[in-house]
Amino acid sequence: MTTIVAHAAFEAGGPLRPLSYTPAPLGPHAVEIEISHCGLCHSDIHLIDDSWNRSAYPLVPGHEVVGTIAAKGASVAHLHEGDRVGMGWQRSACLECDLCRRGQENLCALQEATCIRHHGGLAGRIRADSRFVFPIPDGLPSAAAAPLLCGGVTVYAPLRRHGVDATKSVGVIGIGGLGHIALRMLRAFGCEVTAFSSSADKRDEALAMGADHFASSTDPRQIRQHLGRLDLLLSTVHARLDWTTYLQVLRPNGVLCLLGLPPGILQIPASVLVTGQRAIVGSDIGGRSVIAEMLRFAARHRITPEVQTLPMSEVNTAIDRLRRNQVRYRIVLEA
Repeated sequence: MTTIVAHAAFEAGGPLRPLSYTPAPLGPHAVEIEISHCGLCHSDIHLIDDSWNRSAYPLVPGHEVVGTIAAKGASVAHLHEGDRVGMGWQRSACLECDLCRRGQENLCALQEATCIRHHGGLAGRIRADSRFVFPIPDGLPSAAAAPLLCGGVTVYAPLRRHGVDATKSVGVIGIGGLGHIALRMLRAFGCEVTAFSSSADKRDEALAMGADHFASSTDPRQIRQHLGRLDLLLSTVHARLDWTTYLQVLRPNGVLCLLGLPPGILQIPASVLVTGQRAIVGSDIGGRSVIAEMLRFAARHRITPEVQTLPMSEVNTAIDRLRRNQVRYRIVLEA
């Protein structure tokens, strides 16, 4: 009988400690992945702390998983033992509803997350539905591929959905774990890119990663220097900002897309939306086809996140660095 050894939180906000568990039997569409790398992001912190009131303990976080196929179910034909693969935030969906049939499995009402009510990837192995497991292209190192499986698709999906190409001007608010990946992807698309950050010391890094312009994300005067310039504005932050001013940097028909979750209620004058036909939308990871496309895109354009690595045994050190905002820009644990 298989036993999986993992790192788990046993109470909200507590440190991770060893957990051994017996997984469910390997179903016909399931695979078992021997994990080599697992990224950490702020969503894992929210799960550990039960900030979203969705956690059940013991909880094994980790949803940016890379490893090799160790075993597979009888119906798995597209993956083989030894293949290098990855999985992200989503572990399953019904695959039968209209949204699933349109390739929007991430919006399925019956979708399940990798580490909500299931044990995640801070472990030696994990079992998952093979239909939500993706081959990793040869050109992507495993440590760099792990954050792409969540953070990468989170920024890539809205770029594709909103028709970004080399004729567009795009802004990114927040040059952190998500924002720095967005800058590199936008450079590959050939866009004119403006980075908005509250950290002035990120200016040179943002310009090197693909930004053409840099402005303070909290200084209305600097923001207003870009009025009417942008087709799309991605917000990766969880902070309350001057959304009215930000909407005014959009061109007519421009879109403000929220990837982060700012607190409270957005209060926007209707006139700012009506005048110029501007829109505010949200975006939630992406469907399976978008994830596979994003991995190919990243490999072709050699897009890799800035990654700090630690051994899996130092998971609590990694979590502490993430809590203290001492990670620049993603952290990945290695087996």
